[in-house]
Amino acid sequence: MKGKRKIQPTPDIIKEWIKTYVPDKDLFFLPENNLASFKEYLNNVLVVPHEEFKNHSTYKQVQLANSYEYWNLSKDVAYVLVTPPGWVNDLPAEKKIELFQIQVEVNRGLIHPISDFSVDTPSLSQNMIEVKGEKQLVLHKAMWEDLSYANKEELITDIAQQWEDWTCYDVPTQTAPHLIKFANTFPSTAGSNCLSATLFAISKQEWIIHEWVHPQTFLQSLKNEDYHLISSEDMRAGDVLTWENSDGIIQHASYCIDGHFFFNKRGQTFFNAWSIVHFDDLTEDWGHYHMKSFRKHS
Repeated sequence: MKGKRKIQPTPDIIKEWIKTYVPDKDLFFLPENNLASFKEYLNNVLVVPHEEFKNHSTYKQVQLANSYEYWNLSKDVAYVLVTPPGWVNDLPAEKKIELFQIQVEVNRGLIHPISDFSVDTPSLSQNMIEVKGEKQLVLHKAMWEDLSYANKEELITDIAQQWEDWTCYDVPTQTAPHLIKFANTFPSTAGSNCLSATLFAISKQEWIIHEWVHPQTFLQSLKNEDYHLISSEDMRAGDVLTWENSDGIIQHASYCIDGHFFFNKRGQTFFNAWSIVHFDDLTEDWGHYHMKSFRKHS
């Protein structure tokens, strides 16, 4: 088997990531019993009940969801503070620390360990807290804008590799031409996921690779492309594999290039590459789910 290698995003891709990773809206998440503590600082803030927030079209945007990692939020979040950039910097120092500590407790995204980060600027040190002996940086728009481009570049590269280690295989000789353009590269925008990558592979419709596709849409598209469930154990070029949880909901899908290697995307963030992976990698990542195979009727 060919050896794995590391890939790197291009400078242009990093530039796009820097532009959008820290959203223009700062969101802070609070459990019910923490709201009163910030009462006198809320005159320039929207306090959105979490249930309403979850159903609000403005806050469902994929980049907001990815940056703040909504899926990791603690179940006791009751309110979301929607604040203009800089609001958090105007809080008294002890209130700012209190707010940041709560963000760590509720698992808000945009918080990263930076013990090994080589840059030390006021913008960073004023937005750090210590958690279990490790320095954590709480990102928000005003502090992000204060950093130099070089600092942002170093920081975002560090953050990105916490999502994925960027290893892949060389593009197999059998790879279809429409996949070669994307294989082992990174998106510049959020949303593209494993399901859209797989549908692009079978449909050759380039716009689809940039979509955020959900499971029922994916299954309908497989049907439209004349793909059918098979019981065969052998894998061949053009097959689609899916992995389902115990409720029958697809957690991952991938497209077989040559029986061994696959065109794959590990997640919906732009830090997840469209990469060439081996079947063993897929088994390692998704083997605890139920695998199904689909093949196009010839």
